[in-house]
Amino acid sequence: MPLQALDPSAFARWRAATLAPFAHRVFAVFWWATLISSLGSLMQSVGAAWLMATIAPSADRVALVQTAGALPFFFFSLVAGAYADTHDRRLIMLLSQFLMLAAAATLALLTLLGHVTPELLLGLTFLIGCGTAAFAPAWQASIGDQVPRELIPSAVMANAVGFNMARSVGPAIGGVIVAASGAAAAFVINAVSYLGTLGALFWWRPVRPRNELPPEPLGAAIAAGARYVRLSPHLTAILARCALFAVPMAAAPALMPIVARDLLGGGAPTYGLLLGAFGIGAMGSALSSATLRTRFSSDRLLRVAAGMASVALFAIGQSRWLALTLLAHLLAGSVWTLALANFNIAVQLSSPRWVMGRTLAMYQTVAFAGIAVGSWIWGLVGHAFGIRESLTVAAGASLITLLVARWIPVSVATAGSYDPHVRSQMVEPKFPIHPASGPVIVTIEYRVQSSNAVRFVALINELGRIRRRDGARWWSVCQDIDDPNTWIERFESPTWIDYLRRQSRPTRADQDVRQQVSKLIEGGRGTGRRFLQRPRGAEPLGESQQRHDPVERPSDHA
Repeated sequence: MPLQALDPSAFARWRAATLAPFAHRVFAVFWWATLISSLGSLMQSVGAAWLMATIAPSADRVALVQTAGALPFFFFSLVAGAYADTHDRRLIMLLSQFLMLAAAATLALLTLLGHVTPELLLGLTFLIGCGTAAFAPAWQASIGDQVPRELIPSAVMANAVGFNMARSVGPAIGGVIVAASGAAAAFVINAVSYLGTLGALFWWRPVRPRNELPPEPLGAAIAAGARYVRLSPHLTAILARCALFAVPMAAAPALMPIVARDLLGGGAPTYGLLLGAFGIGAMGSALSSATLRTRFSSDRLLRVAAGMASVALFAIGQSRWLALTLLAHLLAGSVWTLALANFNIAVQLSSPRWVMGRTLAMYQTVAFAGIAVGSWIWGLVGHAFGIRESLTVAAGASLITLLVARWIPVSVATAGSYDPHVRSQMVEPKFPIHPASGPVIVTIEYRVQSSNAVRFVALINELGRIRRRDGARWWSVCQDIDDPNTWIERFESPTWIDYLRRQSRPTRADQDVRQQVSKLIEGGRGTGRRFLQRPRGAEPLGESQQRHDPVERPSDHA
């Protein structure tokens, strides 16, 4: 019976939600290009893992192949994310693709010549991982340039579908190629697969958002991204849950070659079948995600994923039959994509555009650090005690994360909540100010009735968190000893250019706090003043101006 006949309206809604991003040509072109590249990358993974199992057949060495590919995300994602937010994302993606092409071609040549060693294999896998780590934040942050913001969840899931389509057939094809022609053939195919994405990037001409301010220096940009995540409770919860999921779940892909060889007594084709089952499960999860997200909260879906991960890992470790192991990998792939895609969507919907690359980089750092550490841990446990024991302990660890999740709930913002808030035009200073001058000190005086004081203190501290998250420092609020109804809020920006950057960072999601503060203030607004710290020898600007500053009034900042 056709799917449409079962419930035409439900199928129409699913199709609209799933296929909507493909109406945008740029997204469609990149989807096909990255699908081809993903096929090549997965064949590369099969070849690298099986080659290591051949030249250094120990569980810890084989698991290190996945660790080598994941570690660059831990070391370089934050730098890549900072560059993605402050420089041309298209150029970053082009350079990273060229790096991966060069590393893959070198590995193919060395393998063909018979000169590859475990150390060279790990080193070149690490270089390919470096290219992926540089590419990923810019690529994911550019999804908002390819589709409208409300389609970002569908676009993320469509990309997951593409990757897992490749995962479902790429490993099986890779296993056949490795068995028939050797690992070098898989490496050659991977090198060629980068050409499609390179061509798409040369063709694409994205519209760069207008920014009259110079980009932040690299160190300051990284610090700003880390500060934003640290002072955003919803983002820290997402990252904590991601780490708790990734560490135990890493056992499934990391130990898959050893499961195929030792537990099932198979070879490269068996390994390819396991990877294919993992990919089919992941693709099914991605295709059904739009429907699941309309029925269940992200937090509930992530709890289910942690529980099912425990079941899958236990089954893989205890199974002695290929059919059961394939079913367990099908389940493992399903929960893998369900969890990681929902973490990705949650981060994208909970981040404003100015810091999107850095928050995604932070997410990827946590995810891949969890995968790298988990792969290393379960490889060591498997080497010391056995593969079955390693997978059983990983299953128990995943079950523990399910129990811990109740204290770290994940909430997802609605689309548009973190779009910039349109604010009043900034009052220009009476005298020119050099961009590097500073610190710039802002004070705002409020009049608050004593009956509103307790509520005001709670809200003004929440407002202080928002200001510090967006770049203010040395934030404080004081109450007048002689006139308790008078309150002074004070904070600084390191330089005038930092002050200007902060003006563009408030979002729609912040406005609720600002409006609540405004309701507690006499007249609905405070009196703001701006000061420039003047060291000895500095030329005075002139008399300080007192004004109602639209930039610093509570209705804007509160």
